[in-house]
Order: sequence, then C-alpha cells, then structure tokens
Amino acid sequence: MSNYDQQPAAASLPAEFLNRWIAHSTALLDSFRERTGLELIERGGDPHDEAERLFLAPFVVVSHGTEQDPVLNYGNRQALLLWEMTPEDLVSTPSRLTAEPMLRESRERLLAETARKGYVSAYEGVRISATGRRFSIHDVTIWNVTDSSGRALGQAATFPRWTYLS
Repeated sequence: MSNYDQQPAAASLPAEFLNRWIAHSTALLDSFRERTGLELIERGGDPHDEAERLFLAPFVVVSHGTEQDPVLNYGNRQALLLWEMTPEDLVSTPSRLTAEPMLRESRERLLAETARKGYVSAYEGVRISATGRRFSIHDVTIWNVTDSSGRALGQAATFPRWTYLS
C-alpha cells in the first residue's frame, strides 16, 4: 500500500500540523456553506471529527493558497489517490500543474470567475495526475475559501465523479 493510500494517523501528527489541518478543514467546510448554502459533509461533533470525515469522504476535496502561483495546501484521501501524490508532494505542488499545459489558460479564467462570484458549479474539465494519468472531472464546484474573520485563504474544489482517459 502506498503512502497516499493510508488515512491520517492523527495521534502521530505534530500538534502544530494537526491544529492547522483542523483549522483549514473547518475553513473549507464553513466557506463552502457560506458560498453555496449547502453542507459539504454532515456537520457535527468536534472540529477534529469533522476534519477526519472530510479527509475520508468518498468525493474529492482539494484547495490551494493565495500565492502568486498558488500551491496546493489540502487534499483529502480521494484527492491524494486521484492525483497519485503523498501529502508531502501535494502541499509542495503548484495547483496549475494539476492541469495539462494547454488547459491552464481556461483553468485560470475559471478561477478568476470564481474569485468574482464566490463559487462556480457544474464545471467539467480534464486534469492530470503526478504520474501523467489523465482524467476528466465532473460536477465540480469551486469556491473561495476564507477564515472566520473573512480573510482570503485561497480556493477549493470538490467533485464526486471522474473518468480516467486513455
């Protein structure tokens, strides 16, 4: 079994990392609700429980930060499997590299539209894994992520379906 196949061993994570992971998961969940009026997962329990449920959800959730060339800063288990990355690889990857070079311009337009509107739904596109495996993504919702004070943290995407391409 590869590293990205395993669920987080929360008890073995350094406290600082665990606290950031939980806070970011909460920001993803709260921002999704604020932008769309929907819940990404069933809410309840403490923030740690919600973060675990988000990580183990059967759909993809991935996000990037606010850098000039945004870097991925979160991927749940399904995202790690789909992009064939370890958590360490994911958080050092510029998000533009998840799309093929010829599709990056349309991806940038989509992210700019999301920034203006708060969220975009029903997007479909093609992405590429770390090993070069191409897949189409379906029913994608992209939203702006903020913290509890409204400070921009980046953007996130979620989708329930994908199809591998030959």
